[in-house]
Amino acid sequence: MSRPDATDDTVRELLLVMPRLVGRVKRLPPPEQLRSLDLAPRHLSMLSLLLLDGPLTVSEMAGMLGVAPTTVSLIVSDLSRKGVLVRREDDADRRRRIIDISPDSRPAITQWLSPGAHAWRRALAPLSPAQQRTFVDTLLRYEAAVSTPTQTTPGQR
Repeated sequence: MSRPDATDDTVRELLLVMPRLVGRVKRLPPPEQLRSLDLAPRHLSMLSLLLLDGPLTVSEMAGMLGVAPTTVSLIVSDLSRKGVLVRREDDADRRRRIIDISPDSRPAITQWLSPGAHAWRRALAPLSPAQQRTFVDTLLRYEAAVSTPTQTTPGQR
């Protein structure tokens, strides 16, 4: 019997750790204040950006999220109606709107999402910027690969 190569060893390890990782993240319930809002992953990405980067325009968020501005506008409208986000005029250009987390929602959102950002910082800290970029690029390639599965069966190369 041949010894699996290093890539197979790494794949095996990732196949074991990824379900645990996803399971742990899913078990982090939203704070009571947010539970009735029926938040989807797209909401969490937007809220995370606003926590990390502060107030943003719809166009800035769309670019960062890789979606159309109309998609961001719909999500912002939904979360604004629920009191999670607020919109204000941009002082530099009154035609633009700046989006931010509402003061009433910020403590609950911070309590919920900040531990994940802190965990990523701790995990990435030992890596150089180039290694961090490689890690993110690898996750993006993995995401693309699972989005377009091949006809290969487990154990095949």
